[in-house]
Formats: sequence, C-alpha cells, structure tokens
Amino acid sequence: MAATDMAPGRSRWGEGLLLAAIALFCVFPFYWMVTTSLKTQVVALADPPVWWFTPTLANYAEVLFEDRVGVALVNSLIVAVFTTALAVALGCPAAYALARFEFRGKRDLWFWFITNRFVSPVVLAFPVFLISREVGLRDTHLALILMYLTFCLPIVIWICTDQFRSVPRELDEAALLEGASQWRIFRSIALPLAMPGVAVSAILSFIFAWNELLFAYILAPNRAKTAPAMAVTFMEGYDVPFGKIMATSTLIVIPVLIFALLASRHLVRGLTMGAVK
Repeated sequence: MAATDMAPGRSRWGEGLLLAAIALFCVFPFYWMVTTSLKTQVVALADPPVWWFTPTLANYAEVLFEDRVGVALVNSLIVAVFTTALAVALGCPAAYALARFEFRGKRDLWFWFITNRFVSPVVLAFPVFLISREVGLRDTHLALILMYLTFCLPIVIWICTDQFRSVPRELDEAALLEGASQWRIFRSIALPLAMPGVAVSAILSFIFAWNELLFAYILAPNRAKTAPAMAVTFMEGYDVPFGKIMATSTLIVIPVLIFALLASRHLVRGLTMGAVK
C-alpha cells in the first residue's frame, strides 16, 4: 500500500518538474531580453555573463528620446490597430457568409482567401515597392495597412468561418421566425457567440501587423517607420548596441502582452473551440 500511495505523489512531482522546466525554457529568453536592456554595453558583453548587476534605464531613455523609438512605437500602434480593425470588420461578415450561405463559386472563393496567406512576402516585396512609389503611398501608414490587410484578412476569415459554423443554425431560424433581418441575426446572435474566434483572429492579426519587418523596412523608411524596422537600424557595422536593441524589443513586446491579457478570456475559449463536442 505504501508503494502504491507514493506512486501518484511521484507522478505529480515529475509532472511539476517537467512543467517548471518547460516554463523556464519559454520564459528565459524574455528574462534575458529584459535584463540585457537594463545593462550597460560593457556588462552586456561581459564573458562570462554577469548575473548580478546594477540596473540602469539609460538604454530606454536613449531609444525613446534620442533615437525616435517612441515615434516608431506610435507608428506601429497606428498600423496594427487599423489593420486589425479593418481585418475584423471585413473578415467577420465574409466568414459568416461563407459559413451560412450556399452560392456559386463558394469553394473557389474560400480557396482563394486561404491561398492568399500562402504567398511568400519576399515574392511581393519588389512589386509592392514599385506600386507604392508610383501611386505616392510609400512611407505612409496607409501603405502598410493595406499591405498587412492582405495577410490578416485570410486569418480572420479562416478562423471565424469555423467559429460561425459551430453556432447552431436553429438560432438563426428561430430569429427569422421572429422577423429579425439577416444583418441583425449576424450582429446580435452569431457575432457574440463567435466572439472567442474573433478574439483569436484579432490577436493574431495584431501580432502580425505589430511585428512585421520586411514590408515595414521597404515601404516606410522614414516618417512611418515602425518599431521593428527601427530596431534593425541600430545594427551598423561592427557596433551592435545590445542594450538599445533589447530595450526596443522589450517596448515592442509589452503592447502585445497587454492586448493578449485583455483578451485572454476569449483567447482560451477560442483556442479550445472544437476540442469538445
């Protein structure tokens, strides 16, 4: 009996140690990024690494007030928010139509939406650069928003279509019998019930628009430069200011964490949708 009673305890200890190891593996890069942002260049390059040091905010002050990272963060926020809002506003009705209605070419339209996400950004970089320059959109927020929308819209449609399919059709039929219009059914019944999927697609769209580097570097070199593109400009030749790069990276990560925490309730439900029938 004693050996039998000890087995579950050992199993729980083993699971706890495994989870702790996985958590440490996932969290350590963020810990290293934040701590490096609080080090001077000499301490950051020390070999072996210095674990105990006097933290300094000099890197944050320098990137925010001297290197215009604050302006780049505002540019990133503008682009990410508008891209996410447009992707959700356009993608949700399209996903609802694909989930609820039958029409000619539906399968081809669905396939077209999904395959748009398969296109490599590198293939589009040069044509998009030429087009934006010819129409006068280069170095503007609108150029980045339109470009990111082509990648975020398929994400929203893909996730939300499956979410709308999980909403019982009987609810739509009951609302129709009560005289509700199709738009009201979508707005008042289907959309609230599909909110977990909408939240997941919004978070993924925001993260993509916030972190994207290639098009930001090509289409917005000056006035509309975003934070990821600004972080790359710190690497010049053999001079790599690790403290400034890590401070900028920390400032880039914080808004995404805040957005994910605010939507965490819907995020958990959205990630587990379809797991239980």
